[in-house]
Amino acid sequence: MTGKRVAFTTLGCKVNMYDTEAMRELFLNRGYTEVDFDSEADIYLINTCSVTNFGDKKSRQVIRRAKKLNPNAIVIASGCYAQTAPEAVAAVEGVNIITGIKDRANIVDIVEGYNGGVLNLVSDIRTAVEFEPLTVTRLEGHTRAYLKIQEGCNRFCTYCIIPYARGPIRSRRPEDVLEEVRKLAANGFKEIVLTGIHIASYGLDLNCGTYLADIIEMVHRTEGIERIRFSSMEPLAVTEEFISRMKALPKVCDHYHLSLQSGCDKTLHEMGRRYTSDQYYQAVERIYRAYPDGAITTDIIVGFPGESDEDFKESAAFAQKCGLARIHVFPYSPKNGTPAAKRKDQVPPQIKSQRAAELGEISSRLQRNFMSRFVGRTMPVLFEREIEPGVYEGYTTNYIRVIAKSKDSLRNRIINACLTEIDEKEGLIKAQVR
Repeated sequence: MTGKRVAFTTLGCKVNMYDTEAMRELFLNRGYTEVDFDSEADIYLINTCSVTNFGDKKSRQVIRRAKKLNPNAIVIASGCYAQTAPEAVAAVEGVNIITGIKDRANIVDIVEGYNGGVLNLVSDIRTAVEFEPLTVTRLEGHTRAYLKIQEGCNRFCTYCIIPYARGPIRSRRPEDVLEEVRKLAANGFKEIVLTGIHIASYGLDLNCGTYLADIIEMVHRTEGIERIRFSSMEPLAVTEEFISRMKALPKVCDHYHLSLQSGCDKTLHEMGRRYTSDQYYQAVERIYRAYPDGAITTDIIVGFPGESDEDFKESAAFAQKCGLARIHVFPYSPKNGTPAAKRKDQVPPQIKSQRAAELGEISSRLQRNFMSRFVGRTMPVLFEREIEPGVYEGYTTNYIRVIAKSKDSLRNRIINACLTEIDEKEGLIKAQVR
């Protein structure tokens, strides 16, 4: 199979992106040639998403499109939709191999042993107890590396299919995490983003006394890594001890994505979230006390079943009280198989759209207010890519998107830049570098 053309596409979250990159590396190490997904390939790998019913639909569409590009190709469906609905995926015209969440470390062997028909390898994810050994050591064209340290979730929020798709919590062993970090550093990466499905649960299943703060401290000691971020955090995990330990680590960035979903306690309870708005606000205060220039971003769902106008107003007011740097707004989308999707008090689509637009305007105002605090200041920026000739894009430690002009290449360099002007339309600040 050496020299065969393989194409990849990813639907969904950063964890899915990591999984795709790991499988991509397995194919390339075996001598396969990567081509663009819209090109003719011998193998198409679709890492599917199932967070919403739209994600399911999109996954089916991409499978069909791949087969049209080359009717003789082997089409692989991996990821959450393949895991939760393998029979539905098997019924999609064009699919050949269905792997779900397991067996991805053996994907090349599976492809090379394929003998025709529809091969369904999906098994019960609820029995998974070990972290699947996927590794990424190179990311073409990237300067920020995502490193998956945790899999699965035991929370079972009423709107979420992910615990059914990803299974119980499984943590990557510390020695394996550190080995990958060292390889990434050796390959020139300056920034690491530790990610997982429910990262706050890291280590709870390992029985080795290493938890999230411990693994971050270990990564911090790796030579060559200059910045550390981590993915979405539960507010209850942001304790005084955790913040104190993070503040003592200069490489840890002053940006926290603190999961909210609603600022209304009634809605939080019905969502199955395990914190109150008051507990969330306590976490916000801890972060801002430790990081006066820090940024807190979040996700908020609007139009959850039973959400009244008063509930929405309470949620929006709470978001403003928290002084967030940005809100990712999601109109509630019923997901088959979850308790919330069965409720009779679904909010009409037009009301969800109105609320999303209103909260989006609030988010834009909050983002503008946050960025305005830094205009005129000089801040270190890790420039990641050249977006047009002589114009480079990067991020401050508190995750302000910055662009600057330079005759010299700024890619993968941390440069002190003077932030000069907000571009509200693009959600960034223009900067000058010497």
